[in-house]
Amino acid sequence: MVLGPYASFIVSSYAVAAIVVAALVIWVIADYRRQKTVLADLEAKGITRRSGTEVAP
Repeated sequence: MVLGPYASFIVSSYAVAAIVVAALVIWVIADYRRQKTVLADLEAKGITRRSGTEVAP
């Protein structure tokens, strides 16, 4: 595959896009784990979600 004179720009653009997507995936996974820990701590303290205990009218 010949990309011509813009090969470095094309390859670097794809590399930056891949790095950004990977960073976002890592961020979402880390945030999920953090939120799961916070929720478990709250539930251990006896704090529950209001939507889990109330019945809609």
